[in-house]
Amino acid sequence: MNGDVGQAVSPDEAVQHEAVQHDELPDGALLGLDEVGAAPARGRGRGTNPLDKAETNGIPISETLPVARVVLDLQPAHLDQPYDYLVPATMAQEAQPGVRIKARFGRQDVAGYVVARQETSDHDGRLVPLRKVVSGEQVLTPQVLELCRAVADRYAGTLADVLRLALPPRHARVEKEPAPEQPAAEVATTPPLSSAWVPYRGGEAYLRRIQAGEAPRAVWSALSGVGTDLGTGVGTDASTDASTDTGTPHWAAAVAQAVRACTAGGRGVLMVVPDARDVARVTAALAGAGLGEDDVVRLLADDGPAPRYRAFLRALRGTARVVVGTRAAMFAPVADLGLVVLWGDGEETLAEPHAPYPHAREVLALRAEREGAAFLLGSPGRTVQAQALLASGWARELAATRDVVRGRAPRVRALTSVELARDGAAAAARLPSAAWKAARDALEHGPVLVQVPRSGYLPVVACSRCRVAARCGHCHGPLGLPHADGVPQCTWCGRLAGGWHCEECGWTGLRSVRVGSARTAEELGRAFTGVPVRLSSASAPGGVLDTVPATPALVVATPGAEPVAETGYATALLLDAAVMTGGTGLAAGTEALHRWLAAASLVRPGPQGQVLLVGDGAPGPTQALVRWDPAGFAARELDERAELHLPPAVRVAAVTGERTAVDAVVARVGLREDPGTGSGVLGPVEVDPDATGRGPAGRGTGAPSGGRGSGRSAVQALDLPVRTVLRVPLAQGDELARRLKASLAVRSARREGGTVRVQLDPKEML
Repeated sequence: MNGDVGQAVSPDEAVQHEAVQHDELPDGALLGLDEVGAAPARGRGRGTNPLDKAETNGIPISETLPVARVVLDLQPAHLDQPYDYLVPATMAQEAQPGVRIKARFGRQDVAGYVVARQETSDHDGRLVPLRKVVSGEQVLTPQVLELCRAVADRYAGTLADVLRLALPPRHARVEKEPAPEQPAAEVATTPPLSSAWVPYRGGEAYLRRIQAGEAPRAVWSALSGVGTDLGTGVGTDASTDASTDTGTPHWAAAVAQAVRACTAGGRGVLMVVPDARDVARVTAALAGAGLGEDDVVRLLADDGPAPRYRAFLRALRGTARVVVGTRAAMFAPVADLGLVVLWGDGEETLAEPHAPYPHAREVLALRAEREGAAFLLGSPGRTVQAQALLASGWARELAATRDVVRGRAPRVRALTSVELARDGAAAAARLPSAAWKAARDALEHGPVLVQVPRSGYLPVVACSRCRVAARCGHCHGPLGLPHADGVPQCTWCGRLAGGWHCEECGWTGLRSVRVGSARTAEELGRAFTGVPVRLSSASAPGGVLDTVPATPALVVATPGAEPVAETGYATALLLDAAVMTGGTGLAAGTEALHRWLAAASLVRPGPQGQVLLVGDGAPGPTQALVRWDPAGFAARELDERAELHLPPAVRVAAVTGERTAVDAVVARVGLREDPGTGSGVLGPVEVDPDATGRGPAGRGTGAPSGGRGSGRSAVQALDLPVRTVLRVPLAQGDELARRLKASLAVRSARREGGTVRVQLDPKEML
């Protein structure tokens, strides 16, 4: 399939589709192989009468537009194409483009969507009638359909896979609810430009262009600050600034003003944020900017089937002009889309874990470009991918001057081993004396935030004598302690290891290797007697906290779970810096800096607040935090990756699975080595199935990792999955995706054995 709706085959012939219809991809250059894997062109342009080839069994067929072109929810890659069906006369009114249908495919009824109605079919074979119109609601809009096609093509996926991500499951009871009245059209007014955008170079001009109906694209480095600590001294009226509300982050208030400018121009807005807490903050800021419940709809997958579908229908029917949600909202059907906003693109929750694994940043960029909408990508830090958008000229930077940044940012100090050398042996303490004194002094003025990289109590333990990591005897996973009096427990399979002994030396004692947030909270409670200690993490008894009062307290949180203090934190302690930057991924440094800046942005600005980074983190992100310069760090990272032909300066694809299956998929791509451009094949290399959730498909339970004492035989080692990385210049990225998609279609049609997962722009290489 070439990605259009102009060519279709019948479902009967698709079922009989043989693998010999797909030629092998030739070796050599990547480019110039356009027709490989495309659906056979039968009768293109003939416009034959569909009633001449109908098998209706006496069912009357619609006299007008009797052919429905549909896309079906089919898993095999070689069946990823549109199909033509006849429209029974009884369904003529309901079977409109965008509705859900059931159609006969082979021996079963398959769900799908009508994408077009037409007079004729260019297919020579017989056509059969649709079986059922599930709902008359036109849930698949033309804009969303084209976006889904573009995403499927970009990530070498199928349209069916993307549609599963884009459209929520139907909820019949919600569809029958009376639709709310359409809000009256608002008279366009010029919203006041408050202090939230005044500090940024070009910020006010950006808002004016949005309100005028233009489509500017910007990467925004947001200033830090919370609540009443946002004053900039520019002399604006605080009553018009939503950021003066206690507990409202500056970024949420600034976004609310951008949204207000777009809606004042008569257009809709789509905003995607990392989690439900951010959704609540944005909606509160929008309410402060004058947008009420009738204007804004929340779209979250965690809300449940009925609320999610109700919110989806409000957006679809145009009863809400602004959609705010998590990753699931990036395909929301917003009418007359004028502004697309993404906050915090460095968060893991914005990367889709299901095939074809799109990232919200790429999806929203495609959408803004296709629908002519403005684009705003904001973050406390700066990912290398966002920097690449600036370097290519696709977007422009929105940032404050250095003097404004220094005035608004808290004072940052890195407590490295060199800095603490004068403390002698005490410098090795997890909470050195300088950090302890800073926290004690800050508690006199408000709450103190303590960021800990890991959740739990002691997530990793080792033998107290020989220091070898403690492993589970069943699956060889790492052992941890869930609480102080707990029995060692495997963090993979959950089995208890009450009779554990070291396989190296036979010792039964354990020592901590990694300290979690729960243990940190316990230690701080003993060190600061009489001070309340609040724990915020997914594994904590109280879960993730949203806000904390301005009263003195120690707030221990894992990255991404930091609650907002009403007037900002007096001090933040960022512990275990070496753990945060110790990852092996390309993005380890930028991710650590993003986490640190996200926490530091919640601290009071200027001399009122202080941030202490504790530990020997990598020099690059550590110095970037001290200087509060994520843009400079991202620019240097991008330059280094361009020199080394690493993403995002190039396009990469990871093919993971059983060796023979991976080799077959890669061989059909026919990628030619070109050291000058970085194009070529890297690998295959063995991949630990434990690190990928038991193989490439992520199925099953963990298997031994192959480490010491795992008991893996040589035969088992040969069964390890492998990964091959394909790398091409950016200009050939779309072609690489097409070749991989065609190769997967050949694999599907031939029913080749083994398991394979293809992922464009894999996270471990970003």
